[in-house]
Amino acid sequence: MRFLPVTAGALLVELPDLPRTLALLRALQAGPPEGVTEVIPAARTLLIHYEPWRFDDAQLAAAVAAIAQKAQSAAESGAPPEEAAGALVQIPVRYDGEDLAEVAAHLGLSAAQVIARHTAQPWQVAFAGFAPGFAYLSGGDAVFDVPRRASPRTRIPAGSVGLAGTFSAVYPRATPGGWQLIGTTDVPMWDLARTPPALLQPGQRVQFVDVATEEGEALQREVVQQRSALVIGGCLTAAAEDDSHCGGSMRAGSAAVADDAGGDGQSACRAGDEKAVAHVFEVVATGLQALFQDAGRPGQARQGVSASGALDATAFRVANQLLGNEADATVIELLHGGFALRALARTVVAVTGATGPLDLKDASGVPLPAERHVPLAMEPGDVLTVGAPERGLRSYLAVRGGFDVVPVLGSSATDTLAGVGPEPLRVGQGLAVGQRIRGAVDAAEAGMAKLETLLPHLPDSVQPDLRDADAVRRHAIVLDLVLGPHTDWFDDESLELLQQQCWQVTQQSNRVGLRLLGEKPLQRAAGFQGRELPSEGTALGALQVPANGQPVLFLADHPLTGGYPVIGCLAPHHLDLAAQLPPGVFVRFKVMAPFAEIPLEGAGA
Repeated sequence: MRFLPVTAGALLVELPDLPRTLALLRALQAGPPEGVTEVIPAARTLLIHYEPWRFDDAQLAAAVAAIAQKAQSAAESGAPPEEAAGALVQIPVRYDGEDLAEVAAHLGLSAAQVIARHTAQPWQVAFAGFAPGFAYLSGGDAVFDVPRRASPRTRIPAGSVGLAGTFSAVYPRATPGGWQLIGTTDVPMWDLARTPPALLQPGQRVQFVDVATEEGEALQREVVQQRSALVIGGCLTAAAEDDSHCGGSMRAGSAAVADDAGGDGQSACRAGDEKAVAHVFEVVATGLQALFQDAGRPGQARQGVSASGALDATAFRVANQLLGNEADATVIELLHGGFALRALARTVVAVTGATGPLDLKDASGVPLPAERHVPLAMEPGDVLTVGAPERGLRSYLAVRGGFDVVPVLGSSATDTLAGVGPEPLRVGQGLAVGQRIRGAVDAAEAGMAKLETLLPHLPDSVQPDLRDADAVRRHAIVLDLVLGPHTDWFDDESLELLQQQCWQVTQQSNRVGLRLLGEKPLQRAAGFQGRELPSEGTALGALQVPANGQPVLFLADHPLTGGYPVIGCLAPHHLDLAAQLPPGVFVRFKVMAPFAEIPLEGAGA
């Protein structure tokens, strides 16, 4: 057992195999150390989130080691594990995946033999991750040990059936991914009309059925009939009671069905969810992207759902502070300005985050004074336009009382990767206001919010001459980095390169992460070249390095698990800064301390 650093409030426990990982997971769930907030299981690791003010990494490692030792002693004494046999879920599959031939060649089998072995025996749902409803299936035929693709695909369609390592899985929605694709299914893995939304839950068994067989053809007809029957007035509903928690058997066609547009089932029924309340605003222009955000939805790891939430937490918090709102009241996150809205009633708003122009006009078009980081009174007919930033990338628009938004899984945050949360705002949309008020607007607090000390993280928009290496380095934004958990996968030259080379933020960056480009890619150490890393939990700020050696810095909408080594994790005090980095800017990483495994205090492993 190894204890590896991640970041403040996160620790990675590495174990020898999946059974011992799941055994420790059960023990931690039964009696977690006080201050542990969430445990994310994976193939051979547990990512433990905890309250860092309660104890440090070494103290938590000692507590976890003691729990693991007790669990091991119980196992050696013959005590049965506390797990019940789960339901058997049958899933019809068309084995038409574009990687089927390549997988067969790698395994030394024919395509028909791959199909026969994939369907021969049930798989076990080990854990969820990567995306909502994405279940990692283990325990299939021992022949399956398949490497991920060297370069992940930018889009894998919903329903794709894949292999990676010793696992199989079904993609619940269209996402990027690096698994080898062998087939497709029409069965939805994720549907918010279902309770729980994920079709597959840890402990269940999954039987894949080839649609080319008589049994598979019958099952596929059932799925098609179910999907047709559930479209009622444009809204999709469950046709039968979900028995996914029983210990018996269920056919996938009996589950609640989401729409087939790659969605998560939430949008199909949202049209009727709009409350009969007075709208306070009308959206006039949306800019590049306008999303509802709040503090996020932590604690949904069992469903494969990450926390998400506002990228620039400081700007989000200050926006609500300026208006006397509760700390987690819903705001609008704006990408690069160009957003405008018209007031339909008297209200007060504030804009924080990136710096740049604000344009406020009354109903007759007369300009009114407006600036960022102060409360702004709006009368009916007033139009507020958020201009393109001069520094930074994202702005946050708050209203007194917070925006009134129908929550999804307890949060109004929009997770762009998972497809969970409200849809992006659209022109003509009416916006209602809630009652998330903490107190009166405080002029003194507003004045404090204007201080530059609240805005240290916004980068200068001035671009250096790319032909001048010294100028690039001078203009590069310095980001503090905590090495680990897989720094040892990289050689000393790459660790030096990580810090000395300037990395450019590419146009492919978004709320999921910053894709970085360096002149020289990072190289793995000799002993790790060509190796596959089993999927493991990933933290906010993780710097993941795919096989191409160009890092990806994970932001709020990052996948819950990943299969590429994480060389380090951004220090928490620079997460807001990363959220404000526009494409084209350069960054340099400053390592805060050498990489080292976390020592145990007072307990052995």
